[in-house]
Amino acid sequence: MKKHALRIFVGSCLLLLFLLHAAGLLRLGLVQQLELWSYDHRLLRTMPGTVDDRIVIVDIDEKSLAEVGRWPWSRNQVARMVDLLFDRYQVAVIGFDVVFAEPDTSSGLRELEALARGALSKEAGFRKALAQSRGRLDYDQLLASRFRDRPVVLGYYFAGDTGGKSLKSGQLPKPALDKGAFSDGITHIPAKTGFGANIPVLQKAAATAGHFNPDPDPDGVTRRVPMLQQYNGSYYESLSLAVLRAMFGNPPIEPGFPAGHSTMLEWLKVADLKIPVDSSASALIPYRGYQGSFPYISAADILKGRVKKETLEGAIVLVGTTAPGLMDLRSTPVSAVYAGVEIHANMIAGMLDSSIRHAPTYARGAELASLLVGGLLLILLLPLLGPLWSLVLTVGVVAVAGLINYLAWKSGLVLPLASQMTLFPLLYAFNASYGFLVESRTKRQITGLFGQYVPPQIVQTMSKDPENFTMAAEAREMTVLFTDVVGFTSISEKLTPKELATFMNEYLSAMTAIIYEHGGTVDKYIGDAIMAFWGAPLHDPDHALHAVQAALAMRKRMVSLQNEMTVQGFPEIKIGIGVNSGTMRVGNMGSSFRVAYTVMGDAVNLASRLEGLTRQYDTWVIAGEATRGLINGYVWRELDLVRVKGKNEPVAIFEPCGEETLLEEPYKRDINRFNNAVSMYRNQDWRGAELLLQELVEQRPDRKLLQLYLNRVRQYQAEPPTDGWDGVCTFTTK
Repeated sequence: MKKHALRIFVGSCLLLLFLLHAAGLLRLGLVQQLELWSYDHRLLRTMPGTVDDRIVIVDIDEKSLAEVGRWPWSRNQVARMVDLLFDRYQVAVIGFDVVFAEPDTSSGLRELEALARGALSKEAGFRKALAQSRGRLDYDQLLASRFRDRPVVLGYYFAGDTGGKSLKSGQLPKPALDKGAFSDGITHIPAKTGFGANIPVLQKAAATAGHFNPDPDPDGVTRRVPMLQQYNGSYYESLSLAVLRAMFGNPPIEPGFPAGHSTMLEWLKVADLKIPVDSSASALIPYRGYQGSFPYISAADILKGRVKKETLEGAIVLVGTTAPGLMDLRSTPVSAVYAGVEIHANMIAGMLDSSIRHAPTYARGAELASLLVGGLLLILLLPLLGPLWSLVLTVGVVAVAGLINYLAWKSGLVLPLASQMTLFPLLYAFNASYGFLVESRTKRQITGLFGQYVPPQIVQTMSKDPENFTMAAEAREMTVLFTDVVGFTSISEKLTPKELATFMNEYLSAMTAIIYEHGGTVDKYIGDAIMAFWGAPLHDPDHALHAVQAALAMRKRMVSLQNEMTVQGFPEIKIGIGVNSGTMRVGNMGSSFRVAYTVMGDAVNLASRLEGLTRQYDTWVIAGEATRGLINGYVWRELDLVRVKGKNEPVAIFEPCGEETLLEEPYKRDINRFNNAVSMYRNQDWRGAELLLQELVEQRPDRKLLQLYLNRVRQYQAEPPTDGWDGVCTFTTK
């Protein structure tokens, strides 16, 4: 076992990581996402897929809006529909997945009453006629009379704080459970601070009401419904639960607890039905199938009497809408766009059929046990087995874990699956790759000096045509690139030596790969800095273009690399890149002790200075004027005219923005506007430059370069430069 100590140690660390996740002490986001995905997959594969005609959805659809009018309808129309459903079609119960939040105004009663109080207050005949007509024109009272003594359930919603204020609209129904329902107190049920309910006259007349608040998971998918919500210490039932109770004559709700957990809900009992819930009183939605698993009937067909009586007789009716603009849409495991009213139908059907699955209180313990047994088995045996038997063992362990989970699912229990299905293959993959990547490490030596810093394809070309290059020092027009990590010293101080080595290896590997892809030669690594050049050892007529393309590719790669390294716990990093072209000396140079193939010259030194200036101008890449002059078809942002340390002559510096044909027009216009502002600045048109820069700053307040120039312009407006000012910015440090 001693020779396998590293495998066992790494495997044990992986197991510990997953055990901490299963225990709730550590959050592995990817595993959580996989768990949700695996739940959805199991649900989709085991849905009944049949239509349940016990529950019918009366749909306020486009057809209804076209025939009856736009929503909200006048309450006399709703009252007529309620009468038809109960009297003609003999439905069992009606649940409204809509809120009657405001009084009806369609009858004109309010306007007539205003006249009676005002202009026609002295007209006895008018007031008498109004009194006789009030009962006929008060559509809210009319609808309330149709609700009274009938199993009608209204819908409403709870809300949280909004801007420090809580919404309190309409009247809540009587709570399903009062403050004393839980003797020891329940703290897991969410407490709400506001609500949007129905107007009092309708709520008082209805049998009850239920909330239709969704309970989406972190990924935005609705997999469960809160059966109870807490408000002001009392507990209010969901719409689906309220409809179920109304159908049975509103029996009381009895909360149930597992043995030894008097404050952790496990189920709710209504009549003879047990509804499994979690500790927050939420229940998993037992989706029967895709949308359309319950009959839909247009509300217009009800109002026009176009529906056969037997279609609705004895049915549970939910009134909702699928009309565009009115539709209550949810993202669900079965569809990204799903009618909210059908979620209530699924819940009612699930309660009637006792088909609601739940995660038992021992689910976490079962997950921990599965991880521990399967993980230890693989950790101890995989290092001893060959490739084939390692695969057989892993497949066997995964199959057993999957079978146990499947049998639990078929019994209505939801046990975690993703952690096992992730850890076990991961342990196998680690052990399988260990021998290949570590024990079977390559023993080939580097075949030549150039193989250390020249792309393989260039080495291959050189070997085929050796006379095309020389190791001797020579003057050649080339392009050189410098890059390093901004603030590397402070970053390195925060890392351990091993972390620093990992950090540097990932960063240098990614950047070197890009240099190689663009035909560059790595001259050297200087701590966190990379020096590379184009145009040697092989001639490259497009050396400037390839260097700039590499610089832009490095900038793009750093964005994704930052995300990858942040996940590993490394700090966010940014790099600066300096590119310059010119005549430089290239070849083997050094001493009798050590020789290196490298480049030297003023153009090289300037590239190094330009890299340092990226901090001053808040940009990733700065190129010299010589490089810009060698490249056509690119868009450039003119940064400044500078005099760097060690040089007397000023040089223009630029930021390469990309190939002109690939950039969007608004972006190119902004660059052109900035370049115009710089031109105005050079010509001492302070006011014109200020106006243009101010517009750009308002668009991009985060771009420090814009603010830099705006501050300069305002400074020169206040204190104009001396005669002979040439617009050059001098830097006295590297």
